[in-house]
Amino acid sequence: MKHFRIPVLALAAFISLTSCNNDDEATFINEEEVITTVTATFTPTAGGDAVVLTSRDLDGDGPVAPVVTVSGDFSAGAAYTGSLTFLNETESPAESINAEIINEGDEHQIFFQQSGLGTFTYTDEDENGNPIGLAFTYQAAAAPTTGTLTITLRHEPNKNAQGVANGDITNAGGSTDASVSFTVNVTE
Repeated sequence: MKHFRIPVLALAAFISLTSCNNDDEATFINEEEVITTVTATFTPTAGGDAVVLTSRDLDGDGPVAPVVTVSGDFSAGAAYTGSLTFLNETESPAESINAEIINEGDEHQIFFQQSGLGTFTYTDEDENGNPIGLAFTYQAAAAPTTGTLTITLRHEPNKNAQGVANGDITNAGGSTDASVSFTVNVTE
């Protein structure tokens, strides 16, 4: 019986030592939200019909290309107030992702990449006074032009990096949650 007691005690000690974990902190994984639809609404400050840009990709990385629509042209030199909506339309009813972007504003920023289409200015900010981009203004180019507007939602960008607070994505880092491109016209 003496020989049996020592191996049992050794086995119990081994199990208790290997099963103990000194890391008392729980690890939470913040799963990426599914974003199927991005809608940008531009309302002319002088009145008139809004220009609505929508990209809808219900199968994600599947074989069907996103459906991209642009409701009209921008007027040269006109000022617009803008807003963005991010949705998960795989849920019923569709789930808005905007509340999460606002709640985690210090971890998100939207970038407007374009050349010669006009000027974008952020009108919302996170708890640290840095831009988010769900609300913005847009001043259309003074002369007629056509180009590509790419709207990118970044998760955990470095908002203190050079140019990022002014909308330059170059030094932002982070990961892309959504990126959509639209061909737009600025007309007389």
